[in-house]
Amino acid sequence: MGWVSITSVCFFILSGCSNPPKTLDRSKSGPQVIVNPETIRLGIAKLAKKTNIVFEGAGFKPGDSMFVTLSGPNDTKVIVAEAPIQPDGTFKATVGALTKVMEILRGNITFNEKFENVIVISQPPIPKGVYTAKVTSMLSPLTAETKLTVKGPTVLDSLTDWLGKLTGKIQYKEKK
Repeated sequence: MGWVSITSVCFFILSGCSNPPKTLDRSKSGPQVIVNPETIRLGIAKLAKKTNIVFEGAGFKPGDSMFVTLSGPNDTKVIVAEAPIQPDGTFKATVGALTKVMEILRGNITFNEKFENVIVISQPPIPKGVYTAKVTSMLSPLTAETKLTVKGPTVLDSLTDWLGKLTGKIQYKEKK
């Protein structure tokens, strides 16, 4: 009985308490946007390589393009994604690895002697908090907003980042 309880608790901790992915409300006629996941963590290795941040929207003018700006704590403002609007007025914009490293983690990517990617961190990431993700249409005045929560790294994220530093996949450098 004890092992079942311990196993259940470990499974719950490892699986996390994430919400099911959000979906667009097809009954709305105006511009709308959602983001999945709704919460990201600032663990370097996990955010850069495993976290897939996707903005989806509907109700925009076909043939247009859009970009997503995150606005949050300490007047932080970063552009994180862009995409074309499809003929049905929808879009799907995935935040790329380079954007996650450069804009969210405020780092850089270089290569080692084996030509493997190395993430270089020289300043703190964007602040933790709740951000407004605003989609702006490039050719029309249409906009839509949603929230994205940014949290600090978990203990497991910190351990993974420490291992990344030991293996040379993550470097910390002071900015000059």
